[in-house]
Formats: sequence, C-alpha cells, structure tokens
Amino acid sequence: MTSVVLLGKPEREIPKLPYEIVYTNTRDMEICSMEIEPILPGKEIPTASESAENLCCWRYGMEIDVLEYMYVKYARVWIPDPEEVWKSAELLKDYKPGDKVLQLRLEEGKDLEYSLDPKTKELPPLRNPDILVGENDLTALSYLHEPAVLHNLKVRFIDSKLIYTYCGIVLVAINPYEQLPIYGEDIINAYSGQNMGDMDPHIFAVAEEAYKQMARDERNQSIIVSGESGAGKTVSAKYAMRYFATVSGSASEANVEEKVLASNPIMESIGNAKTTRNDNSSRFGKYIEIGFDKRYRIIGANMRTYLLEKSRVVFQAEEERNYHIFYQLCASAALPEFKTLRLGSANYFHYTKQGGSPVIDGVDDAKEMVNTRQACTLLGISDSYQMGIFRILAGILHLGNVEFASRDSDSCTVPPKHEPLIIFCDLMGVEYEEMAHWLCHRKLATATETYIKPISKLHAINARDALAKHIYANLFNWIVDHVNKALHATVKQHSFIGVLDIYGFETFEINSFEQFCINYANEKLQQQFNMHVFKLEQEEYMKEQIPWTLIDFYDNQPCINLIEAKMGILDLLDEECKMPKGSDDSWAQKLYNTHLNKCALFEKPRLSNKAFIIKHFADKVEYQCEGFLEKNKDTVYEEQIKVLKSSKKFKLLPELFQDEEKVLSPTSATPSGRVPLSRMPIKPAKARPGQASKEHKKTVGHQFRNSLHLLMETLNATTPHYVRCIKPNDFKFPFTFDEKRAVQQLRACGVLETIRISAAGFPSRWTYQEFFSRYRVLMKQRDVLGDRKQTCKNVLEKLIQDKDKYQFGKTKIFFRAGQVAYLEKIRADKLRAACIRIQKTIRGWLMRKKYVRMRKAAITIQRHVRGYQARCYAKFLRRTRAAITIQKFQRMYVVRKRYQCMRDATIALQALLRGYMVRNKYQMMLREHKSVVIQKHVRGWLARRRYGRTLRAIVYLQCCYRRMMAKRELKKLKIEARSVERYKKLHIGLENKIMQLQRKIDEQNKEYKSLLEKMSSLEITYSTETEKLRSDVERLRMSEEEAKNATNRVISLQEEIAKLRRELHQTQSEKKSIEEWADKYKHETEQLVSELKEQNSLLKTEKEELNRRIHDQAREITESMEKKLVEETKQLELDLNDERLRYQNLLNEFSRLEERYDDLKDEMNLMVSIPKPGHKRTDSTHSSNESEYTFSSEITEAEDLPLRMEQEPSEKKAPLDMSLFLKLQKRVSELEQEKQSLQDELDRKEEQALRAKAKEEERPPIRGAELEYESLKRQELESENKKLKNELNELQKALTETRAPEVTAPGAPAYRVLLDQLTSVSEELEVRKEEVLILRSQLVSQKEAIQPKEDKNTMTDATILLEDVQKMKDKGEIAQAYIGLKETNRQSPQDYHMLNEDGELWLAYEGLKQANRLLESQLQSQKKSHENELESLRGEIQSLKEENNRQQQLLAQNLQLPPEARIEASLQHEITRLTNENLDLMEQLEKQDKTVRKLKKQLKVFAKKIGELEVGQMENISPGQIIDEPIRPVNIPRKEKDFQGMLEYKKEDEQKLVKNLILELKPRGVAVNLIPGLPAYILFMCVRHADYLNDDQKVRSLLTSTINGIKKVLKKRGDDFETVSFWLSNTCRFLHCLKQYSGEEGFMKHNTPRQNEHCLTNFDLAEYRQVLSDLAIQIYQQLVRVLENILQPMIVSGMLEHETIQGVSGVKPTGLRKRTSSIADEGTYTLDSIIRQLNSFHSVMCQHGMDPELIKQVVKQMFYIIGAVTLNNLLLRKDMCSWSKGMQIRYNVSQLEEWLRDKNLMNSGAKETLEPLIQAAQLLQVKKKTDEDAEAICSMCNALTTAQIVKVLNLYTPVNEFEERVLVSFIRTIQVRLRDRKDSPQLLMDAKHIFPVTFPFNPSSLALETIQIPASLGLGFISRV
Repeated sequence: MTSVVLLGKPEREIPKLPYEIVYTNTRDMEICSMEIEPILPGKEIPTASESAENLCCWRYGMEIDVLEYMYVKYARVWIPDPEEVWKSAELLKDYKPGDKVLQLRLEEGKDLEYSLDPKTKELPPLRNPDILVGENDLTALSYLHEPAVLHNLKVRFIDSKLIYTYCGIVLVAINPYEQLPIYGEDIINAYSGQNMGDMDPHIFAVAEEAYKQMARDERNQSIIVSGESGAGKTVSAKYAMRYFATVSGSASEANVEEKVLASNPIMESIGNAKTTRNDNSSRFGKYIEIGFDKRYRIIGANMRTYLLEKSRVVFQAEEERNYHIFYQLCASAALPEFKTLRLGSANYFHYTKQGGSPVIDGVDDAKEMVNTRQACTLLGISDSYQMGIFRILAGILHLGNVEFASRDSDSCTVPPKHEPLIIFCDLMGVEYEEMAHWLCHRKLATATETYIKPISKLHAINARDALAKHIYANLFNWIVDHVNKALHATVKQHSFIGVLDIYGFETFEINSFEQFCINYANEKLQQQFNMHVFKLEQEEYMKEQIPWTLIDFYDNQPCINLIEAKMGILDLLDEECKMPKGSDDSWAQKLYNTHLNKCALFEKPRLSNKAFIIKHFADKVEYQCEGFLEKNKDTVYEEQIKVLKSSKKFKLLPELFQDEEKVLSPTSATPSGRVPLSRMPIKPAKARPGQASKEHKKTVGHQFRNSLHLLMETLNATTPHYVRCIKPNDFKFPFTFDEKRAVQQLRACGVLETIRISAAGFPSRWTYQEFFSRYRVLMKQRDVLGDRKQTCKNVLEKLIQDKDKYQFGKTKIFFRAGQVAYLEKIRADKLRAACIRIQKTIRGWLMRKKYVRMRKAAITIQRHVRGYQARCYAKFLRRTRAAITIQKFQRMYVVRKRYQCMRDATIALQALLRGYMVRNKYQMMLREHKSVVIQKHVRGWLARRRYGRTLRAIVYLQCCYRRMMAKRELKKLKIEARSVERYKKLHIGLENKIMQLQRKIDEQNKEYKSLLEKMSSLEITYSTETEKLRSDVERLRMSEEEAKNATNRVISLQEEIAKLRRELHQTQSEKKSIEEWADKYKHETEQLVSELKEQNSLLKTEKEELNRRIHDQAREITESMEKKLVEETKQLELDLNDERLRYQNLLNEFSRLEERYDDLKDEMNLMVSIPKPGHKRTDSTHSSNESEYTFSSEITEAEDLPLRMEQEPSEKKAPLDMSLFLKLQKRVSELEQEKQSLQDELDRKEEQALRAKAKEEERPPIRGAELEYESLKRQELESENKKLKNELNELQKALTETRAPEVTAPGAPAYRVLLDQLTSVSEELEVRKEEVLILRSQLVSQKEAIQPKEDKNTMTDATILLEDVQKMKDKGEIAQAYIGLKETNRQSPQDYHMLNEDGELWLAYEGLKQANRLLESQLQSQKKSHENELESLRGEIQSLKEENNRQQQLLAQNLQLPPEARIEASLQHEITRLTNENLDLMEQLEKQDKTVRKLKKQLKVFAKKIGELEVGQMENISPGQIIDEPIRPVNIPRKEKDFQGMLEYKKEDEQKLVKNLILELKPRGVAVNLIPGLPAYILFMCVRHADYLNDDQKVRSLLTSTINGIKKVLKKRGDDFETVSFWLSNTCRFLHCLKQYSGEEGFMKHNTPRQNEHCLTNFDLAEYRQVLSDLAIQIYQQLVRVLENILQPMIVSGMLEHETIQGVSGVKPTGLRKRTSSIADEGTYTLDSIIRQLNSFHSVMCQHGMDPELIKQVVKQMFYIIGAVTLNNLLLRKDMCSWSKGMQIRYNVSQLEEWLRDKNLMNSGAKETLEPLIQAAQLLQVKKKTDEDAEAICSMCNALTTAQIVKVLNLYTPVNEFEERVLVSFIRTIQVRLRDRKDSPQLLMDAKHIFPVTFPFNPSSLALETIQIPASLGLGFISRV
C-alpha cells in the first residue's frame, strides 16, 4: 500500500528571501485504495540553528535581522525545561521584531508565554522535521544543536532500541543495562569487510574501520573508549577485542586471541569493583596494544595501565565494594587448597566490610573465582604462582584486621600475640616481632645519626594502610607484567591496534586527588580529540578544493597549562611534598596566591579555604585539598618493605619489590613487558644507573604526568577512533533515558563540540549524483545536461541566491547549516502541488465512479424488490387456500381420534378390572391351601420336639441317679481299703487268688473274643435289617406323598375345568368384540400406512441430506488426513535433510581437518633437515598397504600418517608425538622380526609338505582312498567354512543393528573399518580357495586320464571330483572338466568284476575307513580351531564396543572444550587412534600376505606337478589318443570373448594416467570440445578392465589414485568455479557409472542389453560408491563456497543499494559517515551483474554435463545465499528500511524469478528460499497502523522470526515526508500477537548454511564401446580392449 504525504501551504504569504525558510506540516495525507483524508495546511517551518556554550546560539552564516522570518505560526521550537532539559513547543503566533514574548503551545496542549532575554533577545532553537528524527549520524540533522542531538538519541534509544549512534567520527554508545543479541558471531561476519557508513552504527563497525585502515594505510590505529563509570566502557572495549580476535584469527596455533580475551577476567578481578554507579567499575585505565603480523593476524598483545585506585584497598564508601578478587577469595574459602589462607566471610575483614554491600545481585563470586583461575592458567601463570598471589591477597585482608593500642599520644603497640598479625606473618614468611615493631615505629635518618621513633596510633593505622596499598599495587603491576609476558609476540610485529579503556570525566560531591588526575587525563584526551576533528574537517575541505576559513573552537590548552605547566597545580603540589612541614593547608594557600585572580579557570570557593575550583571543558569541579599531599607522596616506610623483602619462605613476595627501582611507573607495565611497536618512535626512557632511588621517590602526580605524556605520544602516532559511552540513568534501569544525566555526559565527552565544529563550516555534503537524484523533481527537462556537475550548479544558482550558503567541490556540494532543509521545503512544495492535482483528479474519478455504481445498484435493487413482492403475494394466496383445506381435515381427524381414544380406554379399563378381581380370588384360595399344609408340618414337628425333650430328661435323671449310687459304693470301698484288717484279709490266700484271677482272665478273654464275634454278626444282621426297614419307611412316605399330591391335583383339576368353562364363555364374547375392533384397526392401519409412506419419503430426503453431509464430512476428514499426511511427510523430509546435513557437515569438518593435516604435513616436510635412520617400507609393501586401506579413502591419508612420520620426523614435534614415533618404530621392528620368523617357518612347513607328497606319489595303490579322503575333507571344510561365514555375517548384522546413530556416521566407528577389512579378506580368501579347488580338480582329472588302470578308482571318486568341478565359476570350464572326467572314468562292467575279484575294492573300502577315521580326528581339531576363531572374533567385537564407548566419552569431553582446543584435541586423538588402528591392520595385512604367499607357492607346486604329469602323459599316450582326448591346460583358463568398452593400461602407467587425465587436464577445453563426463567414462573403462583381469590390487590402486588426484586438483585450484564444477560433474558421472554397471537389479533396469553385458563381474565396489559419494559432497560444498565468494560482493550492491527503478528511492540527507552510493557508478555491481553471473554459472554447469537435479540444488543454494545476505544487511541498515526500498527489493526478486522461469528452474525450490526476503519487502510496504494491519502482518510474515519482524519495524525510516513512522504501540501489539510463536531468537539468517545435497541416480545412454579417446588428452599408452 502506497502512502503519500500532502504538504499544506503556510497561513500567510512570505516573500522569497536570500536565505532558507522551510515550510512543512505534521499531518499526513494518505492516498491509497478508497482511503482519502482531508488536506490540512502546513504548520511546520524548521530552519537551521546551532547551540554553543549556552546551547542557544545558532547564527552561523546568517544575519540577525532576518531571523524573525523563520519564527512564524506553526513553527516548532525547543525551550529549556528544568525537568526534561528541553521541551518541544509550537508557535501560535508569528514572531515580529520587538516582541518580548512568544506565544507557544506545548505538546501536551498547554499554552505558554515564553519570555525572551531582554539583553540578547535570543530566540529558541528550531526543531528538525520528523523525517530526520532517528538518524544514524547526528551530523545529518538539518539543525545542529543540543536539543536536536538529545532528542535524536532518545528516540533511537527508547523507541527503536538502538544503542549506537554516530556523531561524525564519534560512536555514541548508550548503556542499555540489558543483554542484547547483537554481538554474536553472525553479526561479526555481517560487519566484516563492510564500509563504516554502509551498516547501522555498531562497535563492530568502528573495529572493522580500524582493522581496514591498518591494512590499507599501514598505519597503527587506536580506539579510544571513554565515559563515566557504569557507561559500558569495559564492555565496549571487550567487544572490540573480540571482533579483532574473531576476524583476524591468530598466526600460530597458540590461540593468542583466546589469551587476549582471557586477560579480561583477570584484570576485572584485580582492577574492577562495585561503586554506587556501576557493579563492575574499572578503577584503573588501560591501553591494550593488539599486535598483528604482515598478514594482519593476531600475534600478541601488550597492556599498559594507568592510575590504579589504591585507596579502595583500604577504604570503601557506603554501598561500594573493594576489588572483586577479595570477595572471590572469601567466597572460595572452603576449598581445600585455600584452608591454609585462613579466610572467612567478607564481613569478617575490615578491608571488605566497610561498604556494607559484600554481595552483588546476580553475581556468584565463587564461579567468578573459577573463571579467574582458568584465565590465569590459560595465560601461563602456574598453580604455585596463583597460590602465591592468593597468599598475598589473603595477607592484605588479615593485615587490615591488625589493631593498635595507644600507650600515650605519641606511641602505640600491637597487642601481644595478635592473631591477625600472626596470620599475616605466617602467610608472608616474615618474623612477627620485626613486623610488630616496625608497624609502631619509624626510622629517622639525619646527616650524622639514625633515630628510631615511635609513632601514634593514627600514624600507625595510616602506615598499615599505606603498606597494604603498596603491596596491592606491586602485586597488580606484577600480574600485569606476567600477562604481558604471556601475550608477548614470538614473531616480529608489523602493526598494532590499541584499545584505550580509560575513565571519563568525573565529578562527585567530594572530589579528591583521584578525580583530579582523571579529569586532567580527560583534558588531554579532549584536546587531542578537538585537534583531530578539526584536522579531519580541514583535510576534507582541502581535498575538495573549496575555500576554507579558520573557525574558533574551544581550546583547553589554558586548563592543561594550569595543571601541568611550570608553577602549575602539579608543580606546586610536588614542591609542597618536598617541604618538611608541608601540609594541605599551606599548599592551598600557595594555589590561591599563585593562580587566584590571575587565571580565569581557577577559582576559590566562598565558604572554604581548603578547596579550589577548576573550570574544565565539561564543567566546573570543586576539589578538596585534604589528602592531596599524602596521596601524591604515597609514603611507605622503608623498614616495613625491608621486612617483607627479607622473607625467605615466600619467594614470590621479594619478587614484587625487586624490580621497584627499575619500574618507571608503578601504575604502568614494566619495560620488559612491552612489545616493540612498528613505526613507533616513542620509546620509554631508560633509567640511569645512579637515579634508581631518585626515580623511586617520584611523586604519583609526576609519574602519572609522564605516563600520560607517553600515552598521548602513542595516540598521536596512530589513527584514533572514538567511542563515547553514555550512562542513561543512575538506577541501572533497562532502556530508561534520563535527559539531565545524558546532557551532562554529552557536554563532557565532546559530542556537542563535534557538532559545533561541523556546524561552523559546511555540515551537509552531497555528491553531484546524489543531489541530482534527490532534487531531479525541481529541474525541468531543459535544465538537465549531460554533465551532472554543471546541471547541479545551474539549478543551485536558481534555487539559492546567496552563494555563500554552498560551495562546489571536486566531487561534492557543500552546504551550510539549514540549506538542505530549505531545499527539502522546495521539493516538498513541488510534491505537494503534484499531490493536490492527483488528489483532485482521483476524488472526481472516485465520485463519478461511485455515482454510476450507486445508480446501477439502485435500479437493480428496485427490480429485485418488486419481483420479490409479487412472488410473496402469490405465495400468500396459495398458502391461505392450503391452510383452509388443511384445517378441515385436521379438525375431522382430531374429533375422530378423540372418540377412538375414549373407547379404547374404556375397554382397557374393563379388562384390567376383571382380571384383577379373578387374580385376587385365586390368590386367596391358594393361600388357604398352603396354610393347611404348613399347619400340618408344624404340628408334627412340635410333637416330635416335645417327645425328644422328654426322652432326654428321663435319660439324664437315670444317669444322675446311677452316678450317685456309684459314688456311694466307691466311698465304701475306699474306707475298707484303708483298714489294716482289710489288708490282712486280702493277703490271705493272695497267691491263690492271683492264680485264680489269672485263669479267670484267660477265660474272660476267650469269652470276650466269642462275644465280639457274636456282636459283629449281630451288628451286620442289624444293619441289614435297619436298611430294609428304612427303605420300607421311605417307600411308604413316598407313596403317602404321592397320594396326597394326587388328591390335591384332582381337586385343582376340577377347579381348573370349572374355571376354563367360565373363561370359554368369556372368550367367545371377547372374540366378537375383537373382530369388531380388528376391522376398525385395519382401517386405521391402512390410514397409518399411508401416513408412514409420506413420512418415509420425508425420511428418505433427510437420509439423502445426511448422506450428503456424511460424504462431505468424509471428504473433509480425508482432506485433513491427507494434509496431515503431507505435513508428516514434510516433517520426515525435514528430519532426513537434517540428518543428511549433519552427515555432510561432518564430511566438511573432516575435509577441513584433512586439509589442515596436509598443511601440517607440508610444514613438517619443510622443517625436516636430516631424516632419522629407520625402517622404510618397500614399494610392494606400501602398495599392498595402500590397496588394503582404500575401502575407506577418507582416512587413507590419516592412516598413512605414522608411516610418513617414520620417514620424515619433525624436530618440533610435541612430546606425545615423539613417544608415539618411538613406539611405532619399535613396533615395526618387532613386526619385521616376527614376519621373518613366520616366513622361515612357512618355508619349512612347505618343504615338509613337498616331501610328504613325494612319498605319497610313490604309493599308488592307496591313491584312490587319499583322493576320496581329500575330497571329503574339502567338503567338510567347505561346510564348516560356510557355517562360520554365516555366523560371522550374523555377528556383523547384529553389530550393525545395535550401533548408535552417531556411531554410524562415516569415519566415526573404528570397528566398522575393521569389519570391512575382515569382509574383504574373507572374500579374497574365498576366491583363492575356489581357484585352488578348481586347480586340484583339474589336476586329479588329468592324473586319472593319464593312469586310468593304475589308479582304478571307484564311482565314488568320480562323484567327488564332479562335485569339485561343479564349484568352478566359468560354465565352459565346468563343462569341459565334466566331459573329460567322464571320458577318463568310463569303464565296462567287467572292470568292476575284475576289481572285485582282485580284492582291490575291499582294499579301497579299508582305506576309506582309515581315511574316515583320520578325517574325523582332523574335523574335531578343525572344529576346535574354528570355535577358537569365533571366540576371538567375539572378543574383537567386544573390544570394538569398548572402543566405541571410549570414543563417545572422548567426544563428550571434547565438546566441553573451547572450539580451537576441541579441534586440537580431536586431531591429536584421531592421530593416536589411527596409528593404533594402523598397527592392527598391518598385523592383519601381514597374515593375509602370508596366506597369499602360501597359496601362491602351492599353486607353483601344483603347476610343477601338472607340468611333470603332462610330460609323462605325452610319453605314454599314443597320437590317436591325443587326438581323441585333448589335454586341459594347467593354469586357470578364461574363455576369450569379444569384450568392448574397456581400456587397458600397464601398472606403471597409472601415475601418468592420473596426471594427464586429472592433474593437468584443463576443464575449459574438455567442456567445449569433448563429450561431457569423458574423464569419468575413461576411468570407469579402466576399472572395468582391471575387474575383467580380476586384479584387486589394480582396482584399488586406480580408485585410490583417482580420488587423491581429484582432491589434489581441488586443493590446488579450488577457488576456480570451472574446475570445481567440472570435477563435481565428473565425480557424479563416475559414481553413476559404478552404479549403472554394478550388476544390481535396481540400477540395471534402465540399461540396454549391451550395457548389461558390460557390468562388473568380479568385484563389488559398493564401498567405493560411498567414498565417491562423500567426495562429491565435499566438492559440492567447495563449489558452494566458491560461488558464495563470487556472489558475496555483488549481492548488497545489486539487491539493495542499486536503484534498478530510477527515481523510486529518494536519497535522504546523510552525515559525515557517508553510505555507499545507491547510484550505479563504474565498478559498482547492479542486479544485471548478479543475473549475468548466474547465467555464467548455469552455462558452465550445463557445459560440464552436470545432472539437472544437481544444477537445481546449486541454484537453490545460490538463491538462498542471495536472500540471506540481502535480508541480513537489510536488518542491519536503518537507511534501507523504507517503503521505496521495499518496492525496489520486490522488483529485484521478480527479476530473479523471471530468470528461474527462463532457465526452467521454478521447481528447484530456489524461489522458496527468497520467501523471507519477499516478506520483509512486503512488511516495508504494508500499512502499519491498526490492529487489523497487525493481524495481517502476523499472518503474512510466517517465514520471518519475531525478532526479524520487530527489527524491521524498529528500523523502518521514512525517506520522504509522505511516509509515516511506525508507532511504538504498534510494535508492542505485534510482539504481543507473536508471543506464542515458537521460532528461533536469532536475528540474522545463517548465510553460511548449506542445504544437504543428494545425487539421484542418472544412468547414461552412452555406449562404452563407442567412446573414442582424443589424442589431445595424451593417453596414447592406454588401448581399447
């Protein structure tokens, strides 16, 4: 949507004057589709003004008598305000000369009368138009004064969240008090190489400018960072150093840039502290010189420090802290290594608790201590030295707790055994008595004697604090010295960039010596700054050859003279320090006497005689004289220092004081720590031998003045760059702007002085082309000439009458302040007139169009309304008639329905009542019958119960009575038993009685037995009888029950019959009624059926409707499922691309490491002087080794490293590498010895085997059995071998399935390589084994053919031999061997009988049994050996798993390291791993070599035997037999065929082939003259011939040489697009050929029958296909980097800066930092340049025959780079974010899309990569006002992140006045709406991102046999086969 601002006319006519008057308005008129707003009159008339010291003087180049013409109604001005400093107001009335007041209206609507000064009558400064608010450069403002500067900074800081702004050559940085995402590595890359004015203001832009000027001008640079405490100086300096470290990198592997950055934590811990204004305030100044070599890479650094605030060690104000290191120590006191320091809480020590704020919110001192110690370690400070530093710091803390007790007014003592002093002495290693004595005494030396004088308690405390400060200052210098040593450059320094982080101007309520020195330093820096600004202005005017008149600017030399000149403040201070009785009061009087009323800059306070005032350039500062002398002298008693020097237990402590006399300044670095700088004539003065004590006695002020002079000399010898840090508020609130504090700092830091100097001359500068482009609208066609310069001159002479207001330079036009605003007013008037005309025409056209549309609509509406009314009336008549009919039938139906319902209800009630009565009667009769039955059973049960109770009672009474009688009898018997007479009676005849009793007992036993028998018989009879009786009783009971039931049933049946008779009569009556009802029901049913049919039809319609809805829902569900499926598919594709990208990134990292390894190897080769004697491989061994390792060519060179290290050891290897080399050398010698012993043993075994075979030949009768035994043995071995192979394959499969995903990445798992090697070895052994079997079978067949009758073998032998022959691969061989075997073994039946009769068959059978026994024993041993091998394989797999786990652990550890250290560690670990792996593989290789040699020797033996047999055969066989039975050759035959499409070359010509075809091939000639992909076809045809020969060595060697050759070519000419594209195309074609002719069905289906015949027959090169695929990925990534380097300089200029549509983008007035011109000059890139380059890329790729799919991927990557770089620059350039630039970008994108259409590449996905850029351009063009606009933006910008959308809206800048700014409220609305969006917080797109590449299979239709080799390739040594 286009927005056009219409500018109104002024209220009254103003005559044209020879000076600038600007009319604009503040309301906008927007012309868009159907949206017209009223035109308002103009009401803004800004003009030029300027602020001087009082910020209201603006008379540069103008007469005072015409000023009243600028102050007319609606003009906006700035008026002073006590709260906001400046307030904006609008004139309500024209100003007339003589008016004393101005009628103003403030922005909040309040009217005000502003009184003018009656003396000066100065008018308030005018306000800039809104179009210029928020400029990147303050010097671009039309009106240059303080309120304009303040308002511009506030708008950028608060509304746009921009903290950086240019002010001429100064970068103003406002502390946001918040972490901002603008310092990442992507931002650094975006600013790298850019011009300073092209990008938005940033500290990186200043750093880049310094780095570029250092490289371009070969001149040292300085970045001066200044500002108040808390303004962000240290952070700005840190980011500048980070930029240098990132952009330049280090020249060595020592990671110097990391060390430079690591110095920051150390210096912050010992030099920074918390103040009331800043939690991390630097309490010292530092100047860091970062050294560079000739290639401008960091090689070292040096640091100088200034004026450490030593007083903070012993005193802190309220809410402040001591230096951070003390609190870090206290927080880490619990660590074991700190136990000896005897530390505690910070509140325990006097030196850390005075401020009362020991903790900083959000800061963990213990973690900071860890960072400090790590930084010390990185900088080479050992642990012992670190502990020494901590001991000294802990000693200072304990020293602060030492107390004194007063003896009298002049003496004091330390309490006996004072614990703090004891700890201090223990830590320092000094005597307690000496330290206690000299803390309370001092030594006075006169000319003749030396006195020891006690001192008072106050002096003792001061001496203690002075000692603590002195120790800390020396320790500070010692640490700085060691940091400088760690950063010292090892090579010669070529240039440097200095970063000065120094304190800004300070003024407090109480200002002392420290503030005096700080402000003195700022006076010197301000003077240097003023001179530099003035010099730059003068150079610009002289370069443009325009008249230049000197202007006056503030010179602070008088203030500097007041401080440092002879008899200045510092001189008088030093003189007073030398006086014996000097005091602060006497020094103050000297100051008054010397300077008061004599120097205008020196004043005396009215109410104080101990203070003085100095008028600094920033403000007046009152200094308190108290403490000046003491701080200047910095007195430390020499005796205390001697005690510390005498420490013998603590070596570090004397070191702090050893170099005291050598140090020039205690606050600067030692001379030894400084790096000699190039082109620096300033050198520190060397101390004379006799001046050591004198130098030591120099005052602090004198030392500071010398170091400041040295700093100024250094800065003057460099090119300075200025960064002024501003503190926006004192409360550290994020993005809060306090105008008072900001103005105070702006005045102090020199920003306003830059503005004033710029405004004094010609602040506005335009090139002629920019002026012509901007103000072309003011020219008529006849005014436009061919010469732009003359055209501009003619126009300006007409527009501006006063020629003093502008000057014409060589390339620019210079305007005085305000002239650009005047031109803008004229341009706005012209545009306003055009807009009025456009608006008039559009309004008329819109109204006419609206009237016609309304008339047509009215007619149409009338027609439709009348027709509608007629249709409604007709419908009403039809409905009325239908209603009457419906009522008639409805009423009839209702009455009939009511009658039927009443009748049915009556009948139903009667039936229910009658049934109820009958059922009640039946229930009553049933209940009576049941009651009788129950009574009968109950009465019987009661009688039986009563009888049972009576019986039990009688039995119980009988029992009781009998028990009573038994008790009486028992009692009698007991009484009788007790009497003596009774015993006597009893004893009489006792024996007889016993005998009688015995007999009686026997008799009774007999009777008992007989009774038992009787009783048992009786029981049996009784039980039978009882059962009979019981059964009879039961039967009687049942019969009784049946009788009763029958009686009851008869009665019930009689009742039922009577009842049925009654029901029959009733049923007959009911039947008649039912028949009547049925007739009625039938009639009703028929009626109901008709109704149901009607309802059914309605239901059918409803059903159809529901079916339709169901179908719609099903279709919707299907569509949603399809969408979901598509989304899931897209997600899977994204996951696949991510995985592919991760894999290709790993390949990229591997190739980078490989290149680095090659570079290191080359450097190592250059450094080798004399190779060490040692073992070197022979050529054959080396080639064999190389062939074995080519299955994983990515690590071939890495595996070769140990071998090359043996041959070419480096003298500068690390200790680990040397030990590794020795280990390898020893291991190689051991392996050689073992190899030799195994070779000897093998030869011995073979000789034994030969002798055994010779003996066997002498025994022919048992030859058949042995042959059978060998055949069986081979069969068993083969079956066993197959079983083992299957087990091995299963193990490999299980191992592959259980691997983690990260382990499966190529090059990661070592065990995968070993498994591949084992597979290749097993395949090779299988091939050899089959060849041996074929040879043996043919040998046996030949032997049997020669001696058929001697051997007399059975059919078993023939069958075994046939089985052997069947294992032959060649069908011709099988057939010939089979026929020969049958012919030789053909015998008659008589032969078998003869064999049987002779008994030889039995002998053969016996031999077979013996062979079987022997075979079983050998099979057992073979099985054991195979089991052992299987166990060993499992062990190897387990070890590989452990190795895998260890690799993962190492990877996790490496990920925690810094990036550079991670790379080094991974490289070292990779070398070690590959070395060990190489040793293991060498062992396997030797075993394989041994096996191969053994097999070769066996082949030789067999060949020899076969030759002997052939000789014997020729002697024994007749010529006829020779003709009938041809003899087979001994060697392995191959049937010759007419092979085509193969190229044959000799092994020694392989290097020549690679050289001519790869290394020295020119891609351009091949691409133009020959078929695409010819080198790939030639290489594949050579591979085919090697495959035909079955020569694995040749195949591997050729493929390895090819891959290495391509890598060498790309390394040598990797920056040439044609070369990289050519080899990418050929590598892909080679890969496709390997797939197409691999023999796999998936690749063969596109082949012709002839092409299928050309498939590889012997080797499976799937592993090499993976290697070539990885190589193609690496080439593709290199191709992307090449085209990125080519396109990178074109993108910004062509897509953003160049105006493809001329006149659309207006050029705004710019400041001193000129941006790159958007006009197409010579040498600048345009969109046509980009399109031409794209055409060049596309044509080259097509000429090289690159696959179309691959071309699409390359184009997609190119378009992504274009979109990402363009969008990133758009996000970092405020001047590019405008409506017109959005239109320009849209047009450029459309041109790129048109190019895609022309090339038929729209389906490549390239257009989608431009979507973020397209949406950003749309965002610049859409409306940005209402909530609807916000909703539209959120839905439209789905490819942009929230941060990018907000950034574009913040940066949106009107180029013309008809554009509107984006309100802050609108941006907040956008943020709220996008709050739930989950996207990346990253601002910039990753321009280095490379999409994962794929290589779809693309078979070639070219026949290999038709390819001809041109002679131009120089391949005459190869021939077609």
